[in-house]
Amino acid sequence: MAGVQSIERAFAILRALAVQPYGVTELATKVDLPKSTVARLLSALEEEGAVHQEVVGGDYSLGSGLDDITGGAQPARNLISVARPYLNDLTERTGETSGVNTVDEDGWVYFLDQVATETDVQVRDWTGEYGLAHTVPAGLVVLANLDTDTVERYISRGLEASTPNTVTDAEALRDRLGQVRSAGYAWGWEEFAEGINSVAAPVFGPNGVEAALHIHGPAYRFPNPDQIHDLGLLVAEAARQLSDQLVQYAD
Repeated sequence: MAGVQSIERAFAILRALAVQPYGVTELATKVDLPKSTVARLLSALEEEGAVHQEVVGGDYSLGSGLDDITGGAQPARNLISVARPYLNDLTERTGETSGVNTVDEDGWVYFLDQVATETDVQVRDWTGEYGLAHTVPAGLVVLANLDTDTVERYISRGLEASTPNTVTDAEALRDRLGQVRSAGYAWGWEEFAEGINSVAAPVFGPNGVEAALHIHGPAYRFPNPDQIHDLGLLVAEAARQLSDQLVQYAD
């Protein structure tokens, strides 16, 4: 349906602008839509105050018109801002893409933001997309730090496979979550997307686990087998520092 498609496209634009301002051409590339379509949708969103253009021909950013309906979105935007320096550092130190994720109450991981590597071979940008918690390390580290009843409710809904490598056995997942709690980080081996490995660590706020930091890259080069544990510790330390900062801001 045309109306539904327009809504989906408008939300793709808003998600992209939640990360950073973009001009029409950059935004069209980011959301993979024709420039004319993006320009039309931006015009409609601007009329509603959902987006704002500082000067004619300049970048668009989220508008104040969203304030009345996005009270819950402000923490996520703050998280992006606070997490960005840690993502920049992780990408610089590892040469791979890093990101920050949140997990909703239904166990869906949301790819909130990422910082890409400058290497010739890169993984796709997952920003604005979702994955089930048991299929991605970012979800595993959150599940590992939730209470037993919440985890069991998640498991009871069934464990779908994203790739042939996804762990879909309930008992195997329970065992894995115990290992993740002990280690403080989780690796994923082509479990969300074939050809992509990832490592993640939990981010805590005043009310418990709130998000996750991750590093991911092509399986043929990431990780270096000699650095598996070191990379886990690296992302765990970055997540710990981010957690301390979030708790400090909340005081």
